[in-house]
Amino acid sequence: MGTVYPHPVETQPKDSCLRLRHADLCDPELVRTLVGEVRPDYILHLAAQSFVPTSFADPWDTLQNNIRAQLNLLEAVRRSGRDVRVLVIGSNEEYGAPRPDELPQTEQSPLRPNNPYAVSKVAQDFLGLQYHLAYGLPVVRVRPFNHTGPGQAPRFVVPAFASQIARIEAGLQEPVMKVGNLEAARDFTDVRDIVRAYHLAVTQGEPGEVYNLASGQAQSVQGLLKKLLSLSAVEIRVERDPERYRPVDVPVAYGTAHKFQRLTGWEPEIPFEQTLQDVLTYWRSQVGASAHA
Repeated sequence: MGTVYPHPVETQPKDSCLRLRHADLCDPELVRTLVGEVRPDYILHLAAQSFVPTSFADPWDTLQNNIRAQLNLLEAVRRSGRDVRVLVIGSNEEYGAPRPDELPQTEQSPLRPNNPYAVSKVAQDFLGLQYHLAYGLPVVRVRPFNHTGPGQAPRFVVPAFASQIARIEAGLQEPVMKVGNLEAARDFTDVRDIVRAYHLAVTQGEPGEVYNLASGQAQSVQGLLKKLLSLSAVEIRVERDPERYRPVDVPVAYGTAHKFQRLTGWEPEIPFEQTLQDVLTYWRSQVGASAHA
């Protein structure tokens, strides 16, 4: 759950119109204080433990962190009496493993969560719906499929590969790439397109509704690794690492965002190849900066 702040802590980034407030969302009194002071018109609730392997390692921390934080936020909004539009971020992990005849996954696809993170996301999803139905809160829910881009933590698959390539190029790692399951295929969208979708969802989404955010195409992990390796002139050997495999994995998953596209006109604009190039460029700059620090 991170650092505990007994009171909301305010910081101001340089040259920014943002005002940052650091607070533990698992503290209900602190959240009520924060909502009362900020008086928001929109809330995009993204705070969560979002790494599936971590949820297997510590299920309760993931469930407690993800569910409690959102419950406190919804309660704070309800008690404030303000008309605050809230965007609840779910996940395609809620759908679990689809059968071939269930692809692409739609908002009507059955929910079969097969890991603790997915269970926490189903709970967040339906908490948002419950607060809309019970109290009339204008809550909009989205289920984004996989997304990536510059700045993502290296524990996720694309930056995990890109950061290793950058370290190998810089001579900081042996020319060996450690990988997990390469047979899986996922629906990837650039995070910058997803952020644009979040803004459209919170401003134009129908309260109580849920929307998939997806590219509609499945990219194999093997294929994206091959594309990343082709962007480097260094010869790199690939080795399977059993520690990188999940206890439960989904072979293929991809979705359709037709419902959201009909409402807002949103479409992913950044090609996947550009996303991979940008992620690798980011990690080359990160590795270079750390090497000269």
